[in-house]
Amino acid sequence: MRILVVGGSDAGISASLRAREYAPDSTVTMLVADSYPNFSICGIPYHLSGEVADWRNLAHRTAADIEATGIDVRINHTVTAVDPTTKSVTASTTDGQVEFEYDRLVIGTGAEPVRPPIGGLDHLGPADGVHLLHTMDEARGLDEDLRQRDARQVVIIGAGYIGIEMAEALTNRGIGVTVLERLDGVLPRTLDQQLADEITAELEAHGVEVRCGTTVTEVRRDGAGLAVVAGDGKWSADAVLVVSGVTPNSELAAATGVQLNAHGAIVVDRHMRTSVPDIWAAGDCVHTHHALLTEPTYVPLGTTAHKQGRVAGENAAGGQKEFAGIVGTQVVRVFDRVVAATGLRDIEATVAGYTPLTVQSTADDHKRYYPGATPIQIRLTGDQSTGRLLGAELVGTHGAEIAKRVDTYAVAVQNGLAVEQILDLDLSYTPPLGSPWDAIQLAAQSWLAAR
Repeated sequence: MRILVVGGSDAGISASLRAREYAPDSTVTMLVADSYPNFSICGIPYHLSGEVADWRNLAHRTAADIEATGIDVRINHTVTAVDPTTKSVTASTTDGQVEFEYDRLVIGTGAEPVRPPIGGLDHLGPADGVHLLHTMDEARGLDEDLRQRDARQVVIIGAGYIGIEMAEALTNRGIGVTVLERLDGVLPRTLDQQLADEITAELEAHGVEVRCGTTVTEVRRDGAGLAVVAGDGKWSADAVLVVSGVTPNSELAAATGVQLNAHGAIVVDRHMRTSVPDIWAAGDCVHTHHALLTEPTYVPLGTTAHKQGRVAGENAAGGQKEFAGIVGTQVVRVFDRVVAATGLRDIEATVAGYTPLTVQSTADDHKRYYPGATPIQIRLTGDQSTGRLLGAELVGTHGAEIAKRVDTYAVAVQNGLAVEQILDLDLSYTPPLGSPWDAIQLAAQSWLAAR
């Protein structure tokens, strides 16, 4: 069987590896548009901060490592057309056009950065100091541009994960940073305002200027630098980083006849099959089945892309695996704090038809008498009618096992546990690391008391 995979990032590599593993006699070819197969895009901020010194270390596997598994890796092959009738794919390379035939096809084209409607962005680019940040080439270009300009001040447009991670990265690099966000708080799709304010304070404590509720209207040249203009101010910068989210990269799929949803994401079933026979899709280009929602949503995350890619690869090779769905678990470090969330927030749960109650509480990460205890703030959301746990948001110090704790909540949400059942979990305890009632259980007690 000839299996062709378009894309070599999280979904593409997972699909390719699983297809080879599941059907060793198959021929698996992976077409990669750039020269960076299986690179960690999530690691870009930590390379730009200097914590990961060599960009090559962001590669999970080299091309040679991948080829050693039996996968035919074709880098710098940009797929321009798919003909599902003849089951052929056309790719553009430095040497011209090349065609491939397939029996089964997996599309893993990922996402592309959103270009917000800001004046000037249509004609300003990296040569002017205005950067997007979604690929390794863009990361290396930004790194070199900051060095050449000897940048002292950068404006970041967007306070989502990448914006906040880059604010930390550039600050640690000795560059002054201003973050501008059009919504009312940082990490607006992750945290309620009560906890977002905590992260704003953390950023400001490290010298980052944060302006939320600020809509940028123009970026323009201003002498040797740039000016970023909004209704409530103007900021000068040596460089501007635009990180306003991503949108599905689904043009190839659409041209192939694959069904898209209203937001441009590829429609797939739980086997990751598209509407076109013998074509699967996975990763940031597809919609996502969510354990708490009746309709699929769009949550582009690396963890999700890996899982979906594995399912798509197995099924393209003849399997019948189903994607279990997600609950949207996320975590990010912000200087000395860690933010994590899973499930639905109050407003999201209301829209989804639940009757949510959200209760915020604070508990120490370990026994207070043992030195170094720090508070964890937790906002727990449950359904008042059924008692089901719907979601959680956590903010605590780096080292307080925030990721471990949100993962525990994630397991509970995905498996339909009630808030009260959190109290029954047999969690580990020793005074330097926890308490007999863990912080996540104390938060559950607070929710039950409020209910």
